[in-house]
Amino acid sequence: MKHPPVESGILLEDNHLLIYNKRPSQIIQGDKTGDVPVSDLLKEFIKKRDRKPGNVFLGVVHRLDRPVSGAVIFAKTSKALSRLNLMIKERKIRKIYWAVVKNQPPETKGHLIHYLKRVEEKNKSFAYTHLLAGAQKAELIYEVIGRSDRYYLLQVELLTGRHHQIRTQLAAMGCPIKGDLKYGSERSNPDGSIHLHSRQLIFEHPVRKEIINITADPPDDAIWNYFLNIQD
Repeated sequence: MKHPPVESGILLEDNHLLIYNKRPSQIIQGDKTGDVPVSDLLKEFIKKRDRKPGNVFLGVVHRLDRPVSGAVIFAKTSKALSRLNLMIKERKIRKIYWAVVKNQPPETKGHLIHYLKRVEEKNKSFAYTHLLAGAQKAELIYEVIGRSDRYYLLQVELLTGRHHQIRTQLAAMGCPIKGDLKYGSERSNPDGSIHLHSRQLIFEHPVRKEIINITADPPDDAIWNYFLNIQD
C-alpha cells in the first residue's frame, strides 16, 4: 500500500512548531513494531527540504494511539518544546475530538468522570466510578453533533489526559467507538483504524503568543465523509 508523502499531512509549520494530521496506521514515536514513526519521516523531510547538514530537532509534545487519526503537535525548537510541555501539564491546550459510536448516548450532552486504571500487560485502561489504588481521575465533556441511520457523531473535549481515556470512558458509558475491539466494538474496521479523530487544537503559540486554532479533516472513508458533509 503506497502512502501519500508525509508533507501532505502538515497543517501548520513555522520556525517553532509543526502540526500534523496523522493517519490511523501511523505511529508518533518508535515502538517494538519497528515501523518508522511520523517524527522520523518529518525530520527526514525537513532535512531534505531545508538542506540541513546536521540532525533536525523535532520534539514530540503529545501522542495519538496508532489506530487514531488527527491533529498532533511537534516542537521544532527546545524552547517551544519546554513551553508546550508545560502547557500540556497545565491543561492549557484544548483538545477536541470526533468519535463515531453505534449506541445512542444516554444524554445529548454529558460530563463524564471516571477513575482509570491502566493495566500495562494488556495495554488497556479500566474505568471505575470510585477512586481506587493506582487509578487516576479522568474527565471529559461530550456532545452529540450528528446522526446517521446507524451511528452517532460525538464531539469530545478532554479535560484530563489519560491512557486511552476517550476510548475507555465512552465504552464505560455504553458507547464503544466504531472499530475499537479492545473496548467493546462488535467489529474491527478493515484497515485497523478506529473512528476516533483529533479534530481541533486550540492553544497560545509558545513563542509568538497568538492563538492557534487548527482543524484537521478526518480520513477519507464513507462514514467520516458523511459526518463531515452534514457539518458543513
